[in-house]
Amino acid sequence: MSMEVNKAFAALLLAGILFMVTGILGDALVHPKRLEQSVLQIAAAPAAQAPAAAPAAAAIEPIGPLLAAANPQNGQTIAQRQCAACHSFNQGGRNGVGPNLWSIVGAPHAHAEGFNYSAVIAGMKATPWDYEELNKFIAAPRAYAPGTRMAFNGIASASQRADLIAYLRSLATEPKPLP
Repeated sequence: MSMEVNKAFAALLLAGILFMVTGILGDALVHPKRLEQSVLQIAAAPAAQAPAAAPAAAAIEPIGPLLAAANPQNGQTIAQRQCAACHSFNQGGRNGVGPNLWSIVGAPHAHAEGFNYSAVIAGMKATPWDYEELNKFIAAPRAYAPGTRMAFNGIASASQRADLIAYLRSLATEPKPLP
């Protein structure tokens, strides 16, 4: 039995030695030509230019006029497709990666008990989530709340935002009146 273990150990040792010798011989026989300069050229920004100013935040279309014609069923589809991975929508639902969104319209920022909000959102606790605040946030979460942990780029279409907000409005025992 011990002879078999010795043979297995010797085979592994021999394989390692052969691998090392093959590497040494390969380096000795093959001499690759090193490039004098990189094939990929990365152009540096001209030093004479002044630093670029931060782009002005794009004006977000007010959502109030669009809410009257918004379709909550379309909003539910958008929510299920883009929001449901992180948020729940039912009354008394659990917080997930994002907070439960039941009765979000009119609720204060950082409304969900026990959810670990980013400092920016937690600092806005006195501000209610009215229709325009939701519109700004859904359009561009990182521009609205710099430092937010929400990994969502936003919804560019004002009509889709209106549909989503109309759906969020419906998630309440007594929905808030439209503006």
